[in-house]
Amino acid sequence: MVFSSLTFLCIFLPVVLALYYLLPTLRIRNVLLIIVSLLFYAYGEPVYVLLMIASIIINYIFGRLLGTENKKKRQWILAIAVIINIGLLVVFKYLDMMVQTVNQLCGSEIPLAGLALPIGISFFTFQALSYVIDVYRREVEPQKNLWNVMLYISFFPQLIAGPIVKYHDIQEQIDNRNTDVKEIAEGLRRFIIGLSKKVLISNTMAVTADALFAAGAGELNILSAWIAAIAYMLQIYFDFSGYSDMAIGLGHMFGFRFLENFRYPYISSNIQEFWRRWHISLSTWFKEYLYIPLGGNRKGKARTCLNKMIVFFSTGLWHGANWTFVFWGLWHGVFLLFEQVCPVKKLPKVLAHIYALLVVCVGFVMFRADTFGQGMFMIGTMFSGWEFSSVQMAVVWEQLTPIFLVTLVVAVFGSAPLIPKAAEACLARENLRKPAVYFSYIASFVLLILCMLSLSSGTYNPFIYFRF
Repeated sequence: MVFSSLTFLCIFLPVVLALYYLLPTLRIRNVLLIIVSLLFYAYGEPVYVLLMIASIIINYIFGRLLGTENKKKRQWILAIAVIINIGLLVVFKYLDMMVQTVNQLCGSEIPLAGLALPIGISFFTFQALSYVIDVYRREVEPQKNLWNVMLYISFFPQLIAGPIVKYHDIQEQIDNRNTDVKEIAEGLRRFIIGLSKKVLISNTMAVTADALFAAGAGELNILSAWIAAIAYMLQIYFDFSGYSDMAIGLGHMFGFRFLENFRYPYISSNIQEFWRRWHISLSTWFKEYLYIPLGGNRKGKARTCLNKMIVFFSTGLWHGANWTFVFWGLWHGVFLLFEQVCPVKKLPKVLAHIYALLVVCVGFVMFRADTFGQGMFMIGTMFSGWEFSSVQMAVVWEQLTPIFLVTLVVAVFGSAPLIPKAAEACLARENLRKPAVYFSYIASFVLLILCMLSLSSGTYNPFIYFRF
């Protein structure tokens, strides 16, 4: 467990910000950020913080070794670095999945390793690989300062749930960044928006999604199955985009500029567009460090299709050690290829939007399912569960509470860029500019109070992506 949200809000963040701006130089401030980032991680992972530190030191050494001019030697160094980093993921994240698969296929009884999954290992491993590969490609110079590499990989706002920050995007900011009161205020506002997404919307959707996915087979029908699917679809979006907003906001407070990770993916009209808007840092990471090295679209149509399926297989597997995640990744890959031969983009906009939402929604059902069987049952019920017994309808009515319905409406509107467009229109008019700014600050304050009240009255509910 990492810090509870209330402890983070009321103690950790204010103390760190105060200390940060009391220190006189950027170098000392960077040291502070390294220390608090390691403490932040060690609070929940006192043993595995050593694993993360070891990963940082190893990749720092690989970066220095890649400074050689010997091309063959550099290739071997990169290969070893990739094998070690991916090996860490395999051992701690996928070993038991591999053993279970072998046991099921062969009828063997190989014991499971039972290793605890280090929080955020997929995120900090991919960031470490980004550094090594950028150095190998000569896009950046090998970093001579170990502490700079440590800050890049361990920086606490995006350490455990992203966004994945590529080294070449942040290299200059480590040694040269500035902040002012306006930037801090903007960062705080963005942080509060992200926190509100998680606490006020995602958590409410989670109650319904969890209850329905835990319901018995005889309790579900087409209505409850669709409620479960839509609730989870909104839960995961507001959970992960909320965390990304929080990380970007925290970055602003300390002078860092992280790239956007979500751009309203549910307004997409096809799956290709969806992946330009959803988890942008992951999709661009796979594009830059896997798809293009595999050959991209430069080696014929057959090879391009294979490369895309490899990327989406890897995308699914990255999310967790379960074949349901792999299915989810391949599901998106198949529809991406489908769109290359079927003129989806020529469909009327409304139909194209419905198509994209349907594909995404069904995919997320499998993503949420505990087992492949549960996922297939839930998807089947969504399209064929035409039974409306008293027990089944009781389950439906039980979920349609006033708080759920109000939150559902807010979530649907919040999934589209309606508020930003309205704010932009107000700021463009001189007579509305000041009222709009004041309203945004008041609204942020109200949202923060509501979040704190919600957190103080409920149990700790971690972000979904903490387990990835």
